Amino acid sequence: MRNEQSVDADTKRLDRYIDAISGELGHVDRIAPFRSYTTGLLLPGERKSVEPMAALIDPTNVRKSHQSLHHFVSTSAWDDQAVLKRVGELTIPVLQKREPVRAWIVDDSAS
Repeated sequence: MRNEQSVDADTKRLDRYIDAISGELGHVDRIAPFRSYTTGLLLPGERKSVEPMAALIDPTNVRKSHQSLHHFVSTSAWDDQAVLKRVGELTIPVLQKREPVRAWIVDDSAS
């Protein structure tokens, strides 16, 4: 079982990562839904569509959370390439600290 300090450290690390990517979303109003959506993807649960994620993120206000997540996902007006570039800038150096990247395997089979 993970201790509370470890969970807090992971939460802060995720917050820093989200903050580092948020600048590429194009508008400050997209940051909170991005944070919720990212959190929803990481929470337990088999279905990763916005309705079940909304219920996990804010069980007392599922309708509002669902609307916010749905709007975020369906109206992605940010520059995908800029977001992906920023993700690469943040992740590739971390991966390469361990060893050089020799191949990428992309699994797009999840539904």
